[in-house]
Amino acid sequence: MQHPDVTLETIRAARERIAGRTRRTPVFENETLNELAGAQLYFKCENFQAGGAFKARGATNAVFALSAGELRAGVVTHSSGNHGAALARAARLRGVRARIVMPDNSSRAKLEAVRGFGGEVLLCEPTLAAREALAAQLVADSGAAFVHPYDDPRVIAGQGTIGLELLEEVPELDWLLLPVGGGGLASGVAVAAKAMRPTIRVVAVEPIGADDAQRSFSSGVLSPARQPATIADGLRGALSARTFDLIRRHVDAIVTVSDEAIVQAMRTLWQHLKIIVETSAAVPYAAVQSHQLEVSGARVGIILTGGNVDLDELPW
Repeated sequence: MQHPDVTLETIRAARERIAGRTRRTPVFENETLNELAGAQLYFKCENFQAGGAFKARGATNAVFALSAGELRAGVVTHSSGNHGAALARAARLRGVRARIVMPDNSSRAKLEAVRGFGGEVLLCEPTLAAREALAAQLVADSGAAFVHPYDDPRVIAGQGTIGLELLEEVPELDWLLLPVGGGGLASGVAVAAKAMRPTIRVVAVEPIGADDAQRSFSSGVLSPARQPATIADGLRGALSARTFDLIRRHVDAIVTVSDEAIVQAMRTLWQHLKIIVETSAAVPYAAVQSHQLEVSGARVGIILTGGNVDLDELPW
């Protein structure tokens, strides 16, 4: 069945569906970071979301949009960690089984998070092809519902609720910066942001070592993913045709940052905001700190996507 497009209306419906099942996360400001950037920075802290990452929104919307019949054999997905934990949590809330395919190099913190929410982890080789193959086999064998990490309009609409909340709290934003991997967050939030404030400049940021979104955006043609090589494990996914289409229509630019800039930004955020953010969450701020963007004098929203970090394996 063809799913509907993602619109402001479907995002508002998602907010009603996930209300009471996810958190409205805070927006932080910091004088020192404002002075360093020469701008007013507003950090939307999804590291305080249920499960420690924004993925709770999309997974919860998807699971609660499914019928009881569709959920008779539970749900299946593949994930580097945060979506898997989010889906396991949503399945537990709905009272159904969740099986999560994860690469065997996943961080211990993310494996423990999935299992902590009752998800059954199945490990595979650390390639997208291996993840997709094992997940497809599980769906074929069991009849479970597959909930894609990002290529699903219900997931995208759930992530878009972040944009609703941020612009309700800070309606006069000039810029909105967010990370992009598979594109579920970037496309959903961009749809909401452009509908609410058409003049806002939405910029997606990704690691240089996983730059398929930037290459696709620049050429206008969906580019095949290369083997991603970046410390930002949550951004190793590749755009789908659906997310690429939404990003082309609603995102203004895509820029890339180095792993060194990501680690530096992560450390700066820990030091000044006094909160834990993971590498993927630090990516949009890295574009500001490394002067990839000229935001001087502007009001800039930055989405901090998660804080699931293995504290025994910090990158500094």
